[in-house]
Amino acid sequence: MSMTNTDTFIALARTDFPPGFVWGTSTSAYQIEGARREDGRVDSIWDRFCEQPGRIRDGSSGSVACDHYHRWPEDLDLARALGTNGYRFSIAWPRIIGDGHQPNQRGLDFYDRLVDGMLERGLQPWPTLYHWDLPQLLQDRGGWMARGTVHAFVDYVDAVTRRLGDRVAQWITHNEPWCTAMHGHMDGMHAPGIRDVASALQASHHVLLSHGLAVPVIRANVPGARVGIALSLHPIHPASGSADDAAAAHRHDGLRNRWFLDPLFGKGYPQDVLEALRDAAPRIEPGDVEAIAVPTDFTGLNYYFPEAIAAAPGTGPLHARVVHREGVERTAFGWEVAPSGMLGLLRRIHDEYGPRELYVTENGSCYDDEVTDGQVHDAARTSFLVRHLAALREAIAAGVPVAGYFAWSLLDNFEWAEGYTRRFGLTYVDSATQQRILKDSGKWYRDFLHGAAPVANFPQTP
Repeated sequence: MSMTNTDTFIALARTDFPPGFVWGTSTSAYQIEGARREDGRVDSIWDRFCEQPGRIRDGSSGSVACDHYHRWPEDLDLARALGTNGYRFSIAWPRIIGDGHQPNQRGLDFYDRLVDGMLERGLQPWPTLYHWDLPQLLQDRGGWMARGTVHAFVDYVDAVTRRLGDRVAQWITHNEPWCTAMHGHMDGMHAPGIRDVASALQASHHVLLSHGLAVPVIRANVPGARVGIALSLHPIHPASGSADDAAAAHRHDGLRNRWFLDPLFGKGYPQDVLEALRDAAPRIEPGDVEAIAVPTDFTGLNYYFPEAIAAAPGTGPLHARVVHREGVERTAFGWEVAPSGMLGLLRRIHDEYGPRELYVTENGSCYDDEVTDGQVHDAARTSFLVRHLAALREAIAAGVPVAGYFAWSLLDNFEWAEGYTRRFGLTYVDSATQQRILKDSGKWYRDFLHGAAPVANFPQTP
């Protein structure tokens, strides 16, 4: 990114944020742990998906990933050295209840050690109970399209929270239900690789229902538990000023955002989307909608990019398509960079749904790093981080109850269908040697959290 004398620079300091603010990084089990067949772990849908030719961009898998299963003390030391006070991770369901019945004690033992390691380093544990790694045995029985998976999830949550609840108070039930349902069951980009609208919508309903039924179980097992869910949400804008594009954007927002927000906050599924979906709408049993709307303590926002939408008759159930806008800043993944979008989303969630608290549970960027003489330079990622934290500061100043921020991600990792071709980490990971090298962006975050970051290094852009 070029910098000129006309650039407006950002002044940013940790003291700009409220006392007690949670600063962290996010990771997920399948993306970093590896140890595919150790200590009783069974295969997940991602293990099976990665074995199918053409599914993963570089033909890789998460079988080894960052070898975090064996290197976790080093990785927690990295998180501590950054100056973070929270650590978001996920628990691998296939390590805990592979056959859907008895808990695997060796799997629970690993998370015992991991949680204790966090607490020893002053890191508050923020576990996510489901980050897309459904046991393959449950997929063979119908996966998230089957109502039985809802009850299997609740049994798994019961086992984990009984074991860890004496030390862990913060719990996230699901990460990005949209991706579980739509990437996994509508466009087939993610495991289990199904392409069917009705399947996706039924899966989305069962994921939300499993959240609703799991929350009271967590509260029963963990006195004083704070429970929430992490949603992938996007600012949606019409691609033009036409009425058709505006209507298409509203429909797209319905499935992208409101399909999850509305039922979670007691409004039920959006009627306009149900009418548009017609025969593809999910089967909903009496009591389901009420269960999904169980009160929670916080809502997590995973924010990456906005979407511009145009009318597209005959394209998908909502007759809308995402338009690639020209002349905008993008990451190496092709995602539009728009810090103002995060600000707008936080304000919208606060104004329209009124959650008790909000956390940015993921926010990060993919760029091609420059590795020189053992140093990793990533000025674009640092700029992305600074500008989004500035937007976060503005949201808090506007009265939005944001209580924490988790950068995605602590480590370069297995990036799902992209394999190891995309890097989001604040720490560079050499997949051949497993060497960890803190990038310039990680050094900036460290200095910021320690109160020593340069306060005027990066230009303010939209």
